[in-house]
Amino acid sequence: MIRGLWTAATGMQGFQTSMNVIANNLANVNTDAFKKSRVNFQDLMYQNLRMPGASTSTGARLPAGIQIGLGSRWSP
Repeated sequence: MIRGLWTAATGMQGFQTSMNVIANNLANVNTDAFKKSRVNFQDLMYQNLRMPGASTSTGARLPAGIQIGLGSRWSP
């Protein structure tokens, strides 16, 4: 559960930063020589819970693995 909260928190922080950049761009649109800012987002690493082709408890094989994302990161 803590992993899910961490992932959600990084997404919310990224969205808040995006909103701040947009508000700053709008506030300074009429300022001479103002250059707009931009935010880039990246996914952080994914954790593999089950690899593709892993066996289940019943002996069946899973065609696709299970991955959980660990959040996002933003850079100006």
